[in-house]
Amino acid sequence: MNKTRQLTVLFAAALTLASCGWFSDKDEELEPKELVDIKNSLNVKRIWSTKLGGEAEYLLVGLRPATDGDNIFAASQDGNVTALSPANGKAVWKTKLEVELSAGPGVGEGTVAVATKDGHIIALDTKTGAERWRAYIGGETLAQPLVKGEYVVVQSIDNRLQALSLFDGKQRWELEQTMPALTMRGASSPLLVGPLVIAGFDNGRLLGVTVETGDIEWDSMLSLPTGRSDLDRLADVDGSIAVVGQDIYAAGYQGRIASLAAESGQVLWSREISTHVGVSADWNSIYTTRAGGEIIAMGRTNGTEAWRNDDLLRRDPTLPVPFHTTVVVGDFEGYLHFFSSIDGKPVARLRQGGKAITSPPLAVANTLYVQSDDGTLAAYTVVQDRSKRKAPDISTPADES
Repeated sequence: MNKTRQLTVLFAAALTLASCGWFSDKDEELEPKELVDIKNSLNVKRIWSTKLGGEAEYLLVGLRPATDGDNIFAASQDGNVTALSPANGKAVWKTKLEVELSAGPGVGEGTVAVATKDGHIIALDTKTGAERWRAYIGGETLAQPLVKGEYVVVQSIDNRLQALSLFDGKQRWELEQTMPALTMRGASSPLLVGPLVIAGFDNGRLLGVTVETGDIEWDSMLSLPTGRSDLDRLADVDGSIAVVGQDIYAAGYQGRIASLAAESGQVLWSREISTHVGVSADWNSIYTTRAGGEIIAMGRTNGTEAWRNDDLLRRDPTLPVPFHTTVVVGDFEGYLHFFSSIDGKPVARLRQGGKAITSPPLAVANTLYVQSDDGTLAAYTVVQDRSKRKAPDISTPADES
């Protein structure tokens, strides 16, 4: 294990210990904030739940469900990749790869792509789960592969971005950024906006890269490393990147949240906020979780703060995900928290299980899919409460004479 990787693992462990409050009683300020009772004003119902495979506790892997519009695809740390029916959670197919997985799945073009802990990308058929190819990328990735057009684009934790052929997994191009002495364990998942792959790196840079050639079209310093120590100079762009139309929203640790123009990388506005989970967005607002656990909502067009909520301080909250009229956050004890997207007030809370939820939920239309670190995937929906009607739905017309 090289020095950089050692420091990364040690720092990730330190963050976990601090956030979970594994210190003496004297350090009460470091302990997770206690949850207070709330009255659920939103009726959230679990539709189904299924076990995908083994646990991934404390491994900080990048496993999150994905969809192609027909089925839900999910992967477990111990190598199971499953296609499920959105209606009932029944397996359409299940492929046991017998390798440890670190990220995925990415879905597109009839292909499901997952990343292995030992540095391989494996492509499967979306209809059958049959393996099409596997390719070695030279390093571990915690980012969801991007599957678009003729390419599978992957980003590894050693600050390399690669495009593989969708058809046989052969490398088309590779791009590498400088690697800081100390980084956090994680990687942002690349996105495609028009002809450009948008990717964030551990040196604080956000790049727009032509998907066909790997040429850098623009380069924006999102989080400038500052300070004397390697810890002070952490500037990773590790979290989720959001796109609405031609506007990009991204964030760097110990840096800023910024809105950028997709075609040029020009910064439209920025705010000094440190986060390692990144940014989510709806048409009106963007959302993030600060390093300490505060949930923040800002106006999408200008970054003006709309509200913030500190109910989940030091509870390792995930990225807030817009769902109906709420944003949803998972925490280290397996709770799901629903906050009003208008004012940030809690409207519902439920517990998926006893294990942590470290990956952001996935919202698809009226259903929310949540994968916890024990390898469980569950689906939820909001049930509309209908007051009892005093009159029949259809009135009977008066007798005609």
